[in-house]
Parts: sequence; C-alpha cells; structure tokens
Amino acid sequence: MSVNTYLEVGRMDDLPAPDASGIISLYVFYYFDFTEAPQYVSAHHRFSDCCFLGCEIPTEMEDGIGQTCLIFPRMGRVYNAFRGSLYTGESLYSGYDPEQEDSYDTCFDARVYADYIEKGKECHDIRETLGRSLHDRAIGDAMRDFLSRFEQKQIVAVMGGHALLRTDAAYRQVVMISKELTEKGKIMASGGGPGAMEATHVGAWMAGRKEADVDDALAILAEAPSFRDAGWLRTSFAVRSKYPQYKYRSLGIPTWFYGHEPSTPFATDIAKFFFNSVREDTLLSIAKGGIIYSPGSAGTLQEIFQDAAQNHYETFGAASPMVFLGVDYYTREMPVYPLLEDLLERGKYKKLLLSITDDPAQAIRNILAFSEA
Repeated sequence: MSVNTYLEVGRMDDLPAPDASGIISLYVFYYFDFTEAPQYVSAHHRFSDCCFLGCEIPTEMEDGIGQTCLIFPRMGRVYNAFRGSLYTGESLYSGYDPEQEDSYDTCFDARVYADYIEKGKECHDIRETLGRSLHDRAIGDAMRDFLSRFEQKQIVAVMGGHALLRTDAAYRQVVMISKELTEKGKIMASGGGPGAMEATHVGAWMAGRKEADVDDALAILAEAPSFRDAGWLRTSFAVRSKYPQYKYRSLGIPTWFYGHEPSTPFATDIAKFFFNSVREDTLLSIAKGGIIYSPGSAGTLQEIFQDAAQNHYETFGAASPMVFLGVDYYTREMPVYPLLEDLLERGKYKKLLLSITDDPAQAIRNILAFSEA
C-alpha cells in the first residue's frame, strides 16, 4: 500500500508551481493568507489532494481547489492549532518581561493555560477538542522533523520529580550528567517541567562551559529554589542571558495538563502538548538511547512501568537501558528496582536492560556503552 508524502509550505517564497499536467498536488499549506499573494491567486492554479490549514482563501481561488483537498479554517483559539514548528523559551513565554514578574500572567503560555482550565481539562466542546487535537498533531509533526536530524540512540531522557529543589545536591548531579552526555553528542529530553526535568535542560544549556560557570548559574537559580517561589522564571532567563547557548540542543516535552508546573525555558526546543497521554507516550518512545531515572514519585513510577512494557515487547524495535540513579531510593524508599529484577529473573519481563548506581559517572558510562555497542 503506497502512502502519499506531502510537502509542507510555510513561506510565501516557497509557494509551488504546477507540475507538467498543470496541477499542484500533495502540498500542505500552513496558515497562509493568499490575499497577500495576488499574482499567485490570479494564475488560477488547480489544486488536488492538498491541505489548507488555517489559510485565508479568496473567493477567486476556490474554484481551483478540487474535492480531494482538505480545508481547515482558522480555529479562533488562543493558540495556533496549525503551528508549523516547536516552541522555544522565547515563543512559549512571549509577552513575559523578566523585569516585571506579574507579566507572566499575560504571556502566551499563561493565557493558553488559563483558557485550558476555563474550558476544562475534559472539555466536550467540539471546536475546542478539535483545536487541541490539531495542535498536538502539529506539534508531534514538528517534533518528528526535529528528531529526524539525529540518530535514534542519540536521544536520552531523564525522568524524576518535579519538586526537586534547585539547591538539592541531586539537582546538580542531574545537571552535570546531562551536561556531559550533551557534550558527548546526546540530545537530552525530559518532561520539560521543573525539578529534575529542568536540571536536565540546565545541564544541556551549560554544555561546553566550565564547571565554575555551572556553579555560578546554579547560584543564580538558587535565589528561587522551587518553581513555587517568586523569581523562578526570572532567574531562569537571567542565566539564559548571562550564558547564551548557540550550539547544543535539548528537547522538553511538557503539557498544559500540568500547567501549574511551569515549562523550563532551558530546553532549546519545546514540544508542549495538551494531551498528557500523548506527551507521556511520546517521551518514552523517543528515548531510544536510554532513560536515566532520578528519584521521583508517582509520575516517575508510572513512567518506569510504561518504559518496562515498551522494552519487554520491543515496541519500537529494540529495548534500551533503564538506568536508576539512587540505590537506597530505588531499593528501599521506592523499591521498584528489586521488583523489576525479580520479574526479569522469573521471565515475567524480558529484554530489560537494568542497572542501578549512586555514581553519576557510572550512569553516564551505562548510557554510552549501549549507544556504542
């Protein structure tokens, strides 16, 4: 069965010409206002099997759009349901001024979350649910474009608690692990929120810099240890400004479902979803280079068993490492590691690549050994 491959068009300069038969086919047009391209419209092109997503289409162009085309109007949402790229710290927090803490309430991210809560997490309005679904499809598509630039085993994720303080020794530990893995060619990914997630992206952001610079950055962040503290976002942008990053990338995958947990602007590329189930499955499925589990609570526990199931069934072609960071935590406080070992030994789980350590260097070696095998 053949699958059509569509070419995406997002700039006026890239508007396609007809093929030899005089037809324009298999193109996706994102958020075009065709009234701004009068010469293109006046050419009376014929379109077949194209998608017009959020486009303004003049009347004189309508006759050329065949029945095999799909036309989605602009949805009138706070967000762009047909976004053609991932978010960045700048775009997600557009409207936020670090010098005016209250400006967060009117920035893009806060307005989307307020609208999301007002309409309901379990919204039944068809326009809103369709808008959210189209948005998440567009973000997923943009994320796949981003990931296509890298080898599958380059993607390594870190899971852990959102409540981890910036002043905690474990926070710095995650920062340094992520920094070294980034410098060794890994693309670090996380759930894109605060705590251990933020530490993952701080490490990637500080890649290529001296350890003294990292300590200085952490000292700035320590002014607001928790995401609940005033200044959490302001200090994030202060570090970004003092230590700009132009070389290394990392991928944050947050969700408005947990919108009370702010998304870290240290992720250079941000795939923010409405549907948490899509976000969770996406994060676990892309981390083919392995996952490091720092201490967390119920959410991390859920991710552990979901990852184990994917590895057991080799859902995405092969199993990848599950590296647990914190021997006492994962054997006594939350004794999931002995359980996984027991289930693996008795054949209830298969193909799990388990390891546990307190040594950050060993965790790094375990990830690198897999990708180099």
